Amino acid sequence: MNELSNRKGYFQALLPLLLFVLSFLGVGIYLDDFYALPSPIAVILGIVLAFVMFTDSIQTKVDTLLRGCGDEKIITMCLIYLLAGAFTVICKATGSVDAIVNLGLNYISLDYLYVGVFIIAGFLSISTGTSVGAIVALGPIVISFADRSGASLGVLSASLLGGSMFGDNLSIISDTTIAATQSLEVKMKDKFRQNILVALPAALITIAILFFQGTLIKDIAEIDQDYSFDLIKIIPYLLVIILAVAGLNVFTVLFIGIIAAGVIGLAYGDFGLLEFAKLSYEGFTGMTEIFLLSMLTGGLAALVTHAGGLRYIIDIISKKINNRTAYFGVAGLVSLTNSAIANNTVSIIITGPIAKDLSDKFRLSRIKVASVLDIFACIIQGVLPYGAQVLLILSYAGGKVDYFDLISNAWYLMLLLIGTLVYIQFSNKKLKIREVV
Repeated sequence: MNELSNRKGYFQALLPLLLFVLSFLGVGIYLDDFYALPSPIAVILGIVLAFVMFTDSIQTKVDTLLRGCGDEKIITMCLIYLLAGAFTVICKATGSVDAIVNLGLNYISLDYLYVGVFIIAGFLSISTGTSVGAIVALGPIVISFADRSGASLGVLSASLLGGSMFGDNLSIISDTTIAATQSLEVKMKDKFRQNILVALPAALITIAILFFQGTLIKDIAEIDQDYSFDLIKIIPYLLVIILAVAGLNVFTVLFIGIIAAGVIGLAYGDFGLLEFAKLSYEGFTGMTEIFLLSMLTGGLAALVTHAGGLRYIIDIISKKINNRTAYFGVAGLVSLTNSAIANNTVSIIITGPIAKDLSDKFRLSRIKVASVLDIFACIIQGVLPYGAQVLLILSYAGGKVDYFDLISNAWYLMLLLIGTLVYIQFSNKKLKIREVV
């Protein structure tokens, strides 16, 4: 925050970030293949441009890049990726994924498959306060559901994404909720009540849409009635979910899950001790691309911020805000900031004090401002092609679903956006009436 306040804003500082986004999306759209250009290479193009453009010394730019790559939140996320990769690979080797999928196919009607994924993801996310944690726990299972049932992987993946973001946005232990309420100095319960007014209708309509889509599965699914499974092999996933809901640290949860899956695999003779170590490493290497992308994106964001790119976004929006556009301005502020740094919590922390000043200046409801901050950070984070949530799902899918197929089925995020815009417009009308009175 001090660096932001001491820097002038420059549009040119955003060009490296724009190069990254446009090259990543442009090549993917042109070739109809988002894996054609490795995403870490697209980030490096932006970093190279930053080094060429920015006028600081080489050493200063290197220091800024390393500080961004080594940011605590970035490294935390990268380590979670590694543990999640190991957990997934080991669970596949033990047959845990197949066991839980077969259990689901035995007891969940195909009509409710999409709805079930959305609700379970929402429950897990709201209980743990993290959308990434819900995706890590359920991602491999969702992919296997699609393989075994004939259901659309795009719809299933989008249901997982939507449910995870729904829970994260409402959870009282979510870091985004904490950041928004602390920044605006409002009570958690008041912010929750505001959010639920918009989020619940969007979720209910999403459930209705997903139920309708679920009725179409039987028309295309090839049903195999032999869904045998071993309950013991479900234990690693049950442990991960129960411990996560209990509030244990995510590193502890994943580590216990890996050990539990390893013990079961060794006991059943699925692999030996050395192979267990190799499977763990295979899980690590499977997350190489998303690991590098997250780390390098953190470095690029630090370079752009240091050069005044983020300050430019904040300044340009702050100058355009008036009584009629105040809530929209807050939404735009956090949206563009989140697009620049791909971290919804940090974007709220950065823009929160500015949003608080704007709420005082234009006599806005701080509770509503906190709600708008959290919701728009959630929406943008959920649709960013280089955001952690989307990257994780696409990584689990292994090329079987592309970005546009995922986002085009993300009904909850679309409905949340529409509902929030209506909510803001209604709030603006009330604000005008209060000013007249």
